[in-house]
Amino acid sequence: MALQHLEFSYPGIPGASIPDQWFHSGVVGSGDMEVLLTRKEQQGKVTVKVCTPVRGFEQVWDKVLERFVLESGCGDLELEINDNNATPFVVGLRLRQALQDARGGELA
Repeated sequence: MALQHLEFSYPGIPGASIPDQWFHSGVVGSGDMEVLLTRKEQQGKVTVKVCTPVRGFEQVWDKVLERFVLESGCGDLELEINDNNATPFVVGLRLRQALQDARGGELA
C-alpha cells in the first residue's frame, strides 16, 4: 500500500510551543496514529507533515488540523503525524492529548 505525504501550515501564537525540544506520543496501530511534536521557531507558525495510507481526505485533514491549532492556542511547533486509518475524531483527540502531555498536563 502506497503512503501519501501531506503538508500543512497554519498561523499560530508566537512562543506558545512546548517546554522540551520534542515530544512523542502514540503508536501507529490499526485505527490510530503517532504524533511527534518539535519546538521550532517559525514566527508562530504551526507546520504539519502527515503520512497516511488513506487517499482523498486532504480537505478533512486540513479542517481537523486547522481546528486543533485554533482551539489549542499553540505556535512555533512542527508536528509529524504517522496515521494508520484514524478517524477525524481520533486525530483531534490524539493531537490534544499529545499537546497536553507535552505541556505537562496543560492544554493552553
